[in-house]
Amino acid sequence: MGACESNKKIKTRQEDPNSEVKSSEAPVDTPAIPASTEPEKKNMMVEIVTDHGTMKVLLYDETPLHRDNFIKLVEEGYYNDLLFHRIIKGFMIQGGDPNSKNAGPGVQLGGGGPGYTVPAEFRPGLYHKKGALAAARMGDQMNPQRASSGSQFYIVQGTVVQENMLQRSGIVYTPEQIQTYTTIGGTPFLDGQYTVFGEVVEGLDVIDKIAAVKTLQGDRPEVNVKMTVRTVKK
Repeated sequence: MGACESNKKIKTRQEDPNSEVKSSEAPVDTPAIPASTEPEKKNMMVEIVTDHGTMKVLLYDETPLHRDNFIKLVEEGYYNDLLFHRIIKGFMIQGGDPNSKNAGPGVQLGGGGPGYTVPAEFRPGLYHKKGALAAARMGDQMNPQRASSGSQFYIVQGTVVQENMLQRSGIVYTPEQIQTYTTIGGTPFLDGQYTVFGEVVEGLDVIDKIAAVKTLQGDRPEVNVKMTVRTVKK
């Protein structure tokens, strides 16, 4: 759960409602992380460091399962030297597949993970604006609960959206959300489909730099884009 299912090629993202951010990770019998009760306020921050710059990311307290799982993996060094293995300009940048570490050229990626899933945490106020951090997952046919990958994530680049396109979605957006989508942009067609659990608060330009790299078949960058992820000390 984490990248595009079967590495399916995606068309223009804003106009294609079937655009997906999935992984081909095989289902496992390991139980998902259990659902939590009342979220604890932590205001956790991480930095995702790349050769193209550093992104500072706030992890939402409203999605405690994803927040705590992500921090656990970061503190274990799980993400260090992994790749942003799938990059689609105008859509998103995706990473977190452990198989991407030291992966040779042409190796198909997107099928790796820690061996568990995280229950979906859909929240109306958390949406796919530019800079949103969200969890990739397997498709609905194999994953009707829309549980998230245990490790694979994506960061939205998206495009500016016309308000009439938002109205067609059937989702009721707040004035603030409409303003964000029509000025900063995002991928509203993913709302309610994938768990958004954080946002880039510094380094939005880094998303654009990474999204602009040349890619090969399967949307893998021609030149590897490695990451190091670390917690930010308060």
